[in-house]
Amino acid sequence: EVQLVESGGGLVQAGGSLRLSCAASGFTHDDYAIGWFRQAPGKEREGVSCMRNSDGRTYYADSVKGRFTISSDNAKNTVYLEMNSLKPEDTAVYYCAALVGGSRWYPLRLLRPADFTSWGQGTQVTVSS
Repeated sequence: EVQLVESGGGLVQAGGSLRLSCAASGFTHDDYAIGWFRQAPGKEREGVSCMRNSDGRTYYADSVKGRFTISSDNAKNTVYLEMNSLKPEDTAVYYCAALVGGSRWYPLRLLRPADFTSWGQGTQVTVSS
C-alpha cells in the first residue's frame, strides 16, 4: 500500500518561500508519478506540479511556473516542492498524491486530481499579505 506523508507547511509573508516534503513508501515498482495539488476554501482541488519517476519529467500549472520547483531525493524516497515568491492566492491545503502504473499513458501535464489514487493528509500553507 502506498503511503504519503506531507510536511513543511506554515505561515509566511507574501514574497517568502517554503519547502514542502512528501515522504513516500510502499511502491513495488518504479512506474509512478508524484503530484502536488492544493485546495483553497470553497474551491476545487487543483494540480500544482508533478514528476514522473521513471524519467524525471516535470509539469507545472501556469500559475506557479517560474516560482515553484518539484524535485526528488530517491535515496530518501521524498519529493519536494520548493515554493518561492509566494502570493496570498497560494494559500491552500497542499496535498501530495501518487499515480501508480501506466504513468506514460496519462496526460500528466493536465495535472488531473482524478488520475492520482493515493493521497496524503495535506499540509496547510498560508501566505499573508
